[in-house]
Amino acid sequence: MKRGIPFMWHRLACMVTAGLVALIVLFQSGLANAESRPTLLVMGDSLSAAYGIEQDQGWVRLLERRLDDQAQVVNASISGETTGGGLERFESVLDQHAPDIVLLELGGNDGLRGLPPAQMRENLAGMIEQSQSADAEVLLLGIDIPPNYGQAYRDAFTGVYRTLADEYDVALLPFLLEGIALDRALMQSDGIHPTAEAQPLILENVWPMVEPLLEQAH
Repeated sequence: MKRGIPFMWHRLACMVTAGLVALIVLFQSGLANAESRPTLLVMGDSLSAAYGIEQDQGWVRLLERRLDDQAQVVNASISGETTGGGLERFESVLDQHAPDIVLLELGGNDGLRGLPPAQMRENLAGMIEQSQSADAEVLLLGIDIPPNYGQAYRDAFTGVYRTLADEYDVALLPFLLEGIALDRALMQSDGIHPTAEAQPLILENVWPMVEPLLEQAH
């Protein structure tokens, strides 16, 4: 029996070692898979920050669920954000997350405040240039403003997105709330923010633009 005890301890040690090796392999495999996944950064305002609804109901969270483990989604959206505010914090967010894809959903608050479209353009251009310098693909998510701002201002406002898309050769979704904004049943009482029921529709607007960027990133 005395000679059997060391043997048992030796066998137990071998089993523990084998288990540890297996865990290390699994851990390293998990890290490799995580590192191989592209990172998608959403830089937006209340439309992407799930304003007035549960966070889990927002279109960005729905996008994350659809992607499952295909990509890491970082939502850096803040309600009330302007393009100027976004530009101020963009470099830090970019350095922290090193995204492969950047979704820029900003400008709505600039329009609602009547800020100069030229200023909005300059701010968005700054974020696009920083993204491209970091080798990240960019998708511009455009927005429109109510008719009471006047047609000339609206044309100048929406024209910013088209001009930037052409100038920097980036993908553009002209209107994030296409098929939603004019449907009162899909908008909250303020007439500006979409309801929880509208979020899957927003995702369907965005998805055809995001999918090819993800394929390129893999």
